[in-house]
Amino acid sequence: MTTERPETPLQADERTMLSSFLDFHRATLAWKCSGLTDSQLRERSVPPSTLSLLGLVRHLAEVERSWFRRVLLGEDAPPIYYSEADPDGDLHNVDTADVAEAFAQWEEECVLARKAVAAKPSLDVTGERRGEQYSLRWIMNHMIEEYARHNGHADLLRQRIDGATGE
Repeated sequence: MTTERPETPLQADERTMLSSFLDFHRATLAWKCSGLTDSQLRERSVPPSTLSLLGLVRHLAEVERSWFRRVLLGEDAPPIYYSEADPDGDLHNVDTADVAEAFAQWEEECVLARKAVAAKPSLDVTGERRGEQYSLRWIMNHMIEEYARHNGHADLLRQRIDGATGE
């Protein structure tokens, strides 16, 4: 599978710029996972860490769902992979996880997030989380930061698995 990453504009309005950088980072995660077997996607980094590429995909599906659906839209969107009993279930429970389902779920959450962003008239629109108001602007910046950090992890994981590197 070849994953094309979108170019980010050098000049654009704020919404376009934020959306472009977020899509670039989403595509980067897909690129870091491309061409690997299910077993390779499940490989852990180094003990005691439970970090894996599949875990990152599951985690970012949860993060997309949380910020865009629960916070921004106020939807009742229960967790997919974690629970109160296992708050890191998205990262932990990958040994028997369905890889195709995890990628489909992540991609669906990204589609729904894009729709949520497009439906809002302004980056100043807010959503509530734990009694605090978060603007769409803040959420989008946070999501870029979240992906950038985890793409760094993905880069190290991929290099450990097969030596592939790239920015």
